[in-house]
Amino acid sequence: MTGIAYAAAPAGGGAAGGFASFIPLILIFVVFYFLLIRPQQKQAKKHQQFLTDLKSGDKVVTRGGIHGTITGLTDTVVTMEIAKDLRVKVSRDAIGGSAVKAETAPEAKKGS
Repeated sequence: MTGIAYAAAPAGGGAAGGFASFIPLILIFVVFYFLLIRPQQKQAKKHQQFLTDLKSGDKVVTRGGIHGTITGLTDTVVTMEIAKDLRVKVSRDAIGGSAVKAETAPEAKKGS
């Protein structure tokens, strides 16, 4: 009967064994942080800085793919000229990036 009692009792170092089972979970979280979360936060911060630095005359591309030149700015709305005498108002958050970068990227690939 005493043999069953010894088999049911936890082996020495019960607290250390519990912590050791969490080490792989902690390592997975660390890898996810450095490979996914941190770069995404950096990119979001960079894009937010780009949106705050917008000024009239900048060439931009919306997330929908419309290229234009900024003619007016408010806190939340950007007025873009997409053709001669054709202006469109879009949300500042709808701006995806600089049109200058978008136009030079394909040329760099052709030269390689």
